[in-house]
Amino acid sequence: MKRNGILLMLLFSIVVETVVAQKIKESKSAIPERIINIDFNKAAGKLNTMFNECVGAGRANEGLRADWQQQLAYVRKECGFRYIRMHGLLTDDMAVYTEDSKGKPVYNYMYIDVLFDFLQSIGMKPFVELGFMPSALASGSKTIFWWRGNVTPPKDYEKWAALVKDLTRHFTERYGAEEVKTWYFEVWNEPNLDGFWAGTQEEYFKLYTYSARAIKSVNTSYRVGGPGTAGAAWEPEMIEYCDKHQVPVDFISTHAYGVKQGYLDEFGHSGTVLDKNPMSISGDVLQSREEINGSAMPHLELHYTEWSASYTPADPIHDSYHEAAYVLQKLKQVGNAANSMSYWVFTDIFEEAGPRFTPFHGGFGMLNTQGINKPVFYAYQFMNRLGNIELVNNDSSSWICRDWQGNIQVLAWDFTNTHPGDSVHNQQYYIRDLPSTSKGKLKINIANVPEGKYALEIYKVGYRSNDAYSTYLSLGTPAQLTRQQVAQIKRQNDGSPLSREIITVQGKAGFGKELDIRENDVFFLNLVKL
Repeated sequence: MKRNGILLMLLFSIVVETVVAQKIKESKSAIPERIINIDFNKAAGKLNTMFNECVGAGRANEGLRADWQQQLAYVRKECGFRYIRMHGLLTDDMAVYTEDSKGKPVYNYMYIDVLFDFLQSIGMKPFVELGFMPSALASGSKTIFWWRGNVTPPKDYEKWAALVKDLTRHFTERYGAEEVKTWYFEVWNEPNLDGFWAGTQEEYFKLYTYSARAIKSVNTSYRVGGPGTAGAAWEPEMIEYCDKHQVPVDFISTHAYGVKQGYLDEFGHSGTVLDKNPMSISGDVLQSREEINGSAMPHLELHYTEWSASYTPADPIHDSYHEAAYVLQKLKQVGNAANSMSYWVFTDIFEEAGPRFTPFHGGFGMLNTQGINKPVFYAYQFMNRLGNIELVNNDSSSWICRDWQGNIQVLAWDFTNTHPGDSVHNQQYYIRDLPSTSKGKLKINIANVPEGKYALEIYKVGYRSNDAYSTYLSLGTPAQLTRQQVAQIKRQNDGSPLSREIITVQGKAGFGKELDIRENDVFFLNLVKL
């Protein structure tokens, strides 16, 4: 009996071990795997860099501030932006236009010169937005924002045209025609919204006509366009109008944001909700391109001169680590449909609602007021580090590139819209501590990599990884940051590599890497040939 009992115990033990082993095997196989297979020798072509063609800023007068200029120089260097667009170039705080006692125009470009000279000094060009209306030229007193941009039509369209012509002549005289030929001139901002334009669509087309003809009268090669609308509006109407009336137009511009519930809400009081539509924003861009292609002017360039996850500078999604993956996902979906996608904006030094009182308030910026890098900054920095040759890639959430030196760059991410739905506003959701959950394994395989030694650096953005807002939460969300706290947040989120190692690529093995990936993680792998 004793021997039989021992046998039974052994049999039971074997069965238990077998069941446990099977469970472990099933558990391992249940871990999701995302596999990206790439061939080093299969190039898709030159990388389309429309993502950093242009970036936005609040208003021209803010560009006279030392901290604004320091931040722009930094963002230009790290993210590679070539153009910048901003409101308020002609608003009274830029002191551009007055009239003497006889009603004769008096022009002054000293402030504009200071700003544009600075842009040139750091290698950037203006995407010139013509607006808002100088009060001495305005037909009414309606204004927008804390800094009171006048949004009424001109009281005299001939005087408006003369101002535009003289300003364009001044640019030509100061910077040279060949330089100004590389600029863009956009007429007004969001004229389809009552808050931004007190006139009708017909009056906007009149303003555009006078503006475009004034610019072209200086040099027919200068580029002009519009309508700079909110929500991809007025595009077919704009093209039809210009075609019918022989009005010059070189590009179509418009805006899109990824939230529901209105357009103009600088304080965020109405509450925003991140759209669950997986093609929000990018669907608008693709539709815009289709409208242009099917129009009488299929050659027109398309510029989205504002875009972001949310249209209000009081939306905490802008500060969240979710924003980095969101931006990458939208830009990847857009593909070649747009000539530029201008992220709104590069800095929280932005005063539409007046000066802000807390260091993280949901501002549009890639950097906060103190110059702290937000996660979205790193998304743009990573894109700027991609090589100029894109490799054939069937994965919808990554770019794999190489450069002429044989270095390889991998930018891969997960975007998961974790927003709970319409009943919860972004202002309630994204201010929380939001831990991410596992999405399994990310496996990157690159075949035919030339043999040799490589330095591999891996960078990451995600929950508590280059996630300044979570560090700010851990400090207790102070209303004001001390110097020491600013330094601490910057130090803990400075974009340093997650890991560094030297690897050897031999034979046909190629390069392979497996990573644990979580919701809204962004990885950048830099493989440098030694």
